[in-house]
Amino acid sequence: MGCIRFTINLSVESYRHYYSGHARFIQVQGHDGRRLRFPAEKLRPYLSHRGVYGEFELEFDENNKFISLRRCSEPGL
Repeated sequence: MGCIRFTINLSVESYRHYYSGHARFIQVQGHDGRRLRFPAEKLRPYLSHRGVYGEFELEFDENNKFISLRRCSEPGL
């Protein structure tokens, strides 16, 4: 298993592209420089009226398949 930490700052307007189905995947760069692509729907639990913001950790298995996503920190409101 592996983990990648990344920070995301996605406005609610930007997230609408994913929510409406125009885009299905989010691509980010991890803090260690690796690029990461995962289904946008995994961010839904973290969506607020402002969008999705904060530091996250994505866990994946030995086949690079998604296991879990958790928020590590959230910027002050």
